[in-house]
Amino acid sequence: MNRTAKMNTRLLAAFVVFTAALAVGCQGTSTDKYMTRTDALEQLRAIEPFAPEAVVKDETPPAEGAAGTPGEKPQAAPAEVSLTIEECRAAALEGNLDLKVALYSPAIAAESVTQEEARFEASLFSKLLFAKTDAPTASTLSSSKAESVAGNLGVNVPLKTGGTITLDLPASRYKDNNAFSTLNPAYTSDFSASISQPLLNGAGVTANTHSIRVARYQADISRAETKLACMRVVAGVDRVYWQLYSARKLLDVRKNEYDLAVAQLERAKRQADAGLAKEVDVISAETGVAERLEAVIIADNDSRLRERDLKRALNREHLDMESSTVVVPVTEPDPVHYNFDPARLVHAAMENRMELLELELQLAQDQSSIDYARNQRLPGLALGYRYTVNGLGGTLGDSMDLMRDKRFEDHSVTLDFSVPLGNADARSRLRQALTTRVQRLATRESRQAEITQEVLNALDQIEANWQRLLAN
Repeated sequence: MNRTAKMNTRLLAAFVVFTAALAVGCQGTSTDKYMTRTDALEQLRAIEPFAPEAVVKDETPPAEGAAGTPGEKPQAAPAEVSLTIEECRAAALEGNLDLKVALYSPAIAAESVTQEEARFEASLFSKLLFAKTDAPTASTLSSSKAESVAGNLGVNVPLKTGGTITLDLPASRYKDNNAFSTLNPAYTSDFSASISQPLLNGAGVTANTHSIRVARYQADISRAETKLACMRVVAGVDRVYWQLYSARKLLDVRKNEYDLAVAQLERAKRQADAGLAKEVDVISAETGVAERLEAVIIADNDSRLRERDLKRALNREHLDMESSTVVVPVTEPDPVHYNFDPARLVHAAMENRMELLELELQLAQDQSSIDYARNQRLPGLALGYRYTVNGLGGTLGDSMDLMRDKRFEDHSVTLDFSVPLGNADARSRLRQALTTRVQRLATRESRQAEITQEVLNALDQIEANWQRLLAN
């Protein structure tokens, strides 16, 4: 065994060992490092019993400096906070958690647009090849040993029309043991420019920018959904604010009723002691006190629930849901009666509802998909042209000088044609796109009818509430 064979054997053994080690390492790879909770997978394997003793409230006061900086007293939450409805709206727009989640969607959708537009960026490519051959030959006219080095450097420019422009500079060096070779070694350096353009399937700016349009429509839909989320957050804050206002007023009423029931019980007891009332009157008064106390407990609990809803919507610093801070709504209701025109109100809803705007964007996306599907039904026909300037010499400089003189030029034109037999896939995709658009049109009509009903129902409810207000 010669030295070259031994070296090849060692390289083959090293490659086998490296491949085996890589395979073992891949088998041991785990995805646990991507999880933030190390005990999450363990929860899938067992049902742990609930221990109430572990979550019982600790009555022992915390030691000084237990939280925060050692020796520093923790900042106490305020006992009461007065908020106007304007302050609540501003705080919700700034800190609401649901809104923070929704605000990321437009940025993610915008990156999708950038990714689709990047498909038409030019790319630089290069290639380097080294080959050494040693083969027996049957003729002295053929070389048995040869050594070649080849490289290429170029640029690919994709076009929005569907075509591609390629500019490259291939160069090579070739040396062999053929006694009849005129140049040995021989250097070649060429310049080549080519363009390929489809004429039917995949041709045109409309077909090749379809994915960009879809991404832009999706980005617009994401912005519409985010705007809708902002509107819902503000509307939800208003709703919860007035629910808390109503719950606190109701709690005050229930407390007054309880105080009156206690006074009535004391009066019934005095009258019973004086012989002016029967024992059943005392029992009835005690029942009234118990009922009023239950009403106070229910109203107090409802007030806490509405207060916690408002705290969650605001997500304000030092006003978390676990704090004992009492939120006092200070904005007083100022009802104003408006004589709405139902037709104008419905028209305004049709113009401004984000759900309908989202459907319009989806319909535009569907139309773009239909045009793209129609283009994909066409047979493939591509026209190509290539221009090459050739250079050859005993040195690299000689070959480049010959290339610059442009004495040897090549021109080639190609025409490729292909058509699928049956073309069932493209036809099916077109029918699917058409059916999707028809379905979306029906959805828009249904959504318009639903919005009209919502507006008219809300208008009747507003009028009924105004009449109730006047009656009260």
